This record gives sequence, C-alpha cells and structure tokens, in this order.
Amino acid sequence: MFNTIGDVRTALATQQYIATDDIATAMFLADRLGKPLLTEGPAGVGKTELSKAWAGAMGRELIRLQCYEGLDETKALYEWEYAKQLLYTQLLRDKLGQVLGDAATLREAADRLANEEEVFFSERFLLPRPLLKAITSEAPVVLLIDEIDRADAEFEAFLLEVLSDFQVSVPELGTLKAKHMPTVILTSNNTRELSEALKRRCLYIHIDYPSLEAELRIVQLKVPGLAPRLARQAVEMVQRLRDLDLKKQPSVSETLDWARALVALNTRALDRETIDNTLSVLLKYESDLQRARRAIHGSAGRKGDSGERPGGAAGTTGLERYN
Repeated sequence: MFNTIGDVRTALATQQYIATDDIATAMFLADRLGKPLLTEGPAGVGKTELSKAWAGAMGRELIRLQCYEGLDETKALYEWEYAKQLLYTQLLRDKLGQVLGDAATLREAADRLANEEEVFFSERFLLPRPLLKAITSEAPVVLLIDEIDRADAEFEAFLLEVLSDFQVSVPELGTLKAKHMPTVILTSNNTRELSEALKRRCLYIHIDYPSLEAELRIVQLKVPGLAPRLARQAVEMVQRLRDLDLKKQPSVSETLDWARALVALNTRALDRETIDNTLSVLLKYESDLQRARRAIHGSAGRKGDSGERPGGAAGTTGLERYN
C-alpha cells in the first residue's frame, strides 16, 4: 500500500509508465478504498498498460479477461470438465465395486458413496477462467477486465454481482469466496454506453491523448534510440495528424511503433520520402492516408483550392512544412 500519490507516481515510473496527476490519484484511491477502477478513453492511450504497470509496481500477478461480443459467464468464470469426471468414474469403477460390494442395503451403499463424493466433485474437475482465477488466487492479484464495452449488456449485469461480492457459486462445489481482494481495473474504448450500475460500483477516470510534451516524454522513455530532435519532430507530426478529420486517430502505441520504425530505418530527418514510406505505421485506413498526405504535401494552388484552411489562413494544419 502506498502512502502518498507521489509514491504511486514513482512506483509507476519504475515500470516505465508516466502517470499524470489524475491517473496517480485515481490509482491511489482505488487501492485505498478497495474499489474497481474504470478507465475510459480512445484505443491505444495506455489504459491496458496502466494495469500492467500497476501489477508490476505492486509485485502482483496480472490476470486478464479480454472481453468480446458473445462472452458469457462460462468463458469468463469456469468450465466443469465433465469428460474428465467421466474418465475418473470409469477408471475407478473396480475400486467402487470393492467399496460398495459388501454393503448390506442400498442406504448403506449410498452412504458409503456419499463419503467418496469429494473424489468425483472437487476442484480437480474445475477449469478456472480469469474471474475465478482472480477470486481463488492464493495471493493478491490485479484483475484486468479489458474492453468491457465490447461485451454484451447481459455479461455486464453478471459482472456486477462478482464485483460486489467477490464470490461465485459453483453448483458442484458451493460458494467460492475471494481469499484476497483483487485490484480490479476495467477499460473501455467507449464504443457503447456502460450501465449506471457498473459505473456506480467503480471509481472513474478518462484517459485521453497526451499533450505534446507528455507524449514526447513517453517516446524518449520507450524509444531511447531515437534522436531527441527527430523524436520531437515525430511527436509534433502525430499531434497535428490528430487535428485532421480521420477515421482513426493515431494512438500513442502507434506513435511508439513509428518511433521504433524510424530507428530501425536509421532515419536522420523527417523528409517527404520517409514520411510517405512509413505513414502507414500510424494510419490504418486508405482514406486517412490520402487525407494526411494531402495535408502534409499541401493542396494549395490546385485548381478549385483557394489554399484556405478551416481555421482561416492557408496551411493551418502545420503539416505542410514536411513537404
């Protein structure tokens, strides 16, 4: 347990995660209050990385439940291995005959069989999925419920009970309660509205694209091989690309991919050829690539184009300087 918000920020920094004040505060409170933390924001801004960094900072195992459409409690909680149970029954048939063979009555045979039930109804036939792993873990863990907005509303409703009581009922075994309260972090890309009931049970933080200086610090930390001047140029360009009307904005993770690509190509400067050859590392739709190239290389002077940008003066995107 951390004593101050500064301790949280420092601990996350040891995991190469640069936490803003609001992120560090949210993590501190989630830890102190024992409440799940719901993080929302665009894809690729570091929501999942925050969970990984927190697990590393706490020295705990990270258990991840990746959500998707059609996910149900069987896939998230546990499966009962009936085939394995049947195999045990067949293999132990002779032994059962010896145990029950000299029983005088059916009642006596049933009583003897009941005494052996733990052989056939035990956790050896239970195949735990992420939620049950987190609940039954012998040590405290970090439970990441990733992209909860991709799961159906029915699964979200089921999750409410688990997050409230941290216990599950297994018909074959009874109720299993958490041995240690897991730290729960949920992420959402906000593709659908989550229920008020879920949000009420969680602390909340919205993580957006970082500022230029914050993103530059991330690039310098994660890709130290990129020259400082080139790193700033690359981040400035990504920041300006996000001002365009794109189908998908370049994420922080894609900024890092681009920085690594520039290092791999031994890039010395962001010239037109380098940008044209590597822009697809940042943008993943052809329409976005075309729009970005028009902005970068400039469409001013073409027939029917006055050179004016929506902000007023020509070239206000700031991308034409890479032409």
